[in-house]
Parts: sequence; structure tokens; C-alpha cells
Amino acid sequence: MAMLQFLIALDVTVVNVALPSIGAHFGADDRQLTWVVVGYTITGGGLLMLGGRLGDVLGRRRVLLSGTAVFGLASLLAGLAPSFAWLVAARLLQGAGEAVALPAAMAVVVLMFPEGPRRSRALSVWAAVASCGLVLGFALSGVITELLGWRWIFLVSVPFVAAVLAATLLLVPADPPTRRTSTDLPGSLLLTAAPLLFALGVVEAGEEGGTRPWLPPLALAGAALAAIAFAAVERRSANPLVPLGFFRNGPRVRANLATALLSAALSTSFLLFTYYLQDRQGLSPLAAGLTMLPLACTLIAASVLVPRLLGRWGARACALTGIGFTALAMAALAYATHLDAGPLAMVPAMLLIAAGLGFGIIGLQYAAVSGVTDSDAGIASGVQRAADQLGGATGVTLYVGIGFAPALSGTNPFVTSSALALTGLTAAALVAWRMRGTAAVP
Repeated sequence: MAMLQFLIALDVTVVNVALPSIGAHFGADDRQLTWVVVGYTITGGGLLMLGGRLGDVLGRRRVLLSGTAVFGLASLLAGLAPSFAWLVAARLLQGAGEAVALPAAMAVVVLMFPEGPRRSRALSVWAAVASCGLVLGFALSGVITELLGWRWIFLVSVPFVAAVLAATLLLVPADPPTRRTSTDLPGSLLLTAAPLLFALGVVEAGEEGGTRPWLPPLALAGAALAAIAFAAVERRSANPLVPLGFFRNGPRVRANLATALLSAALSTSFLLFTYYLQDRQGLSPLAAGLTMLPLACTLIAASVLVPRLLGRWGARACALTGIGFTALAMAALAYATHLDAGPLAMVPAMLLIAAGLGFGIIGLQYAAVSGVTDSDAGIASGVQRAADQLGGATGVTLYVGIGFAPALSGTNPFVTSSALALTGLTAAALVAWRMRGTAAVP
């Protein structure tokens, strides 16, 4: 389970440093390149709750094997992509595979350990492995892109996916007999369509002198209609993605909302680091990857330290600390880019981002799965991951899309994007402050 989490986390960051190389190969600009990031995260986030539900209904081992196989196939297709459109389509398929596999994997981990110290340690290992994947993504992306080419950032996952499939067959017990029930496919499609249309509308709206002025308002209207239709479908569905009773747990709902807002800023920062180091400072992929090593090392330290503090402080205090670190990071990033400082000026912001991710996401993750049972473990883990991914994708779309819009070419895009992220982090802090019921882990 941890190896699968590692591969998915690796895939999140390994793409960032390679984006300029992908853009140069296909002739795609920064605005178009956001699709390589948000296409994957939106599809994955939108389908995650369906993946969680499928694990509960069809059997977690069965669903885990299917989703992992799709993820591996999509990685192969992305590495062999003959065009930019092909690459984006493969990334969409990668997100779908992750959405099916990851909730089943997390549910297995949660249910193996009872709530309390043992589950806290298990989730800490899970989060630490994800952090290691993020770390190696930063470290390896520049090396792989410069020495082997950007295609290998996708191809390198394929043999490890095969190992996960073999290990799952050998080590995860077979599913008990399950009772087949209907799943909420319409709800899943609408939940995925809404943010995809929103991303399309925001990205196209920022294009100066666009040849399709009708597309942004049409896409944004479609996103609003899809969101309204999703709410209507969930209210009437016999087996909704998220039962309405789930939203009666106030601390869990607030934890997921705060997760989305925090992830929006974190994902934005990763892209801003990449663009500034390579596009503004002219660093090679290898040099950019090496410059981001302090972030990687701090992330490892945070993943070791935070689980211990979680037991003393509680989830809410850890979450607020992480949000505060992230806000300081965005301010430091904006100031350094305003001065047009050199690459080393990014290091303080990177250290703060690593601390913000370590404290914030681990604290919010624990709060989001507090009180789960066998019947709703898949739903709770799916919602938490969906909040993380959809929040990150929405942040990249909105903050970076607006900041780098050609229509705002007279402004500093890094400062604009950072200011928008700070606004979202303020909201995240207010939400997390009201997150009761998450005392220190016993």
C-alpha cells in the first residue's frame, strides 16, 4: 500500500521540473502546460469518491488491482505520447487510475489498525512515504529530464507498478463475498466535469485576444450547471457518492475544506518555484532540481517530527501551524520575485512550504478520518484525497491562471499568484480554527 502511495506522490512532483522541457518539445506555453498538472489532479480528485465507494462495494483488493493497472498503463501511454493532446489524455487516464486505487489502499491501512496510537503511527508512516515520494520527485525530476529526457519521468513508474500488482496478489487477502449494489456514476462524472470546465474557463479567459471569446463564459456556465446537477443527483441517488449524513460530522467537513484551501496554495507554490527557477532565472532542469533539494530535506524532517507532535498538540494545532508556515512561504516567494532575486533567495520559501505541507496535511488528514468505521472508511478516505487533489488543482487553475494570464502581462505574475494564495490561506486558517473534536492523539 505504501509503495503505491509513494508512486502516486512521486508522480505529483516529478512532473513540475519537467514542464518547461515538455513545453519546448510540444510548443506549449505556460498557460497550456497547467493542463499537464490539473488534468491529472482534477480527474483523480473528481473520481476519488467513486473509487472509495467501489472499494466498499466491490472489494478493496479487486478495486486496488484494477486501479493500479490503469495507472501503470496510463504512465506508459504518457511516456510514449506523440502529441501534447495525447499527453494530456494520458494524464487524465492516470488520474482515473489513481482515483480507483488509492482510496482502496488507504482504507486497507486504516482498517488494519484500530483508532488511537496504532492508527496514528500507521497514518504517519503512510504520510511519511508520501513525503518521500514528493522528495524524490523534486530530486529525480531534474536528473531524469536532463540525462534521459522528460518521457522517462512517466516510464520510470511502469516496473514499480508491476511490482505493486504482484505484491498485492501475494500479500493482500482476497475480498470476502460482497453484495453488488449500484454506484453513483452520474455523480462522479458531474463532480469531475465541474472543475474541468471551470479550469477550461479560467485558462481561456486569461488569453489576450483569444480567437474563441465565447468559450470562457460557456465553460464557466457549464461548470456551474454541473455543480448544481451534482448536488441534485446526490440528493436523489439511492447510493450517493457521499451520503448526506457524512456532512453532519462538522470537524470532518471542516478538515476537508481546510485541506482543499491549503493544498491550493501548496500546489501553486510548486509550480511557481519551477517557473521562476527555469523561466526567469534560466536554470537547467538539473540545476532547478538541485536547488529544490532543501525543500525535499525539510519535508523528510517534518514527516518525522510532526507525527510525534500530533500526539501532544492535536490535529487542529498541527493544521494551523502548517497553514501559518505556508502563508509565510507565499509572502517570502512574492518578496523574492518582486526583487528579481537569484535562485538561492527561493530557499527560505521552500523551507517554509515543506514545513507547511508536513504540519498541515498530516494534521488535517488525521482529523478527516477520525471516527471512521468499516462501512465508511472508503468514503472518508476518498473525500479526504478528493479535497486534497481538487483543492490543489483549483489553486493552480485559479491562482496561476490569473497571475500568468496574458491579459495581466503588465503585472508580476508571481506576486499576483502569491497574493491570491494568501487570501485562500486566510480562509483555511479560519476554517481550521473552528475544527473541534480533534484533540491530541491518545
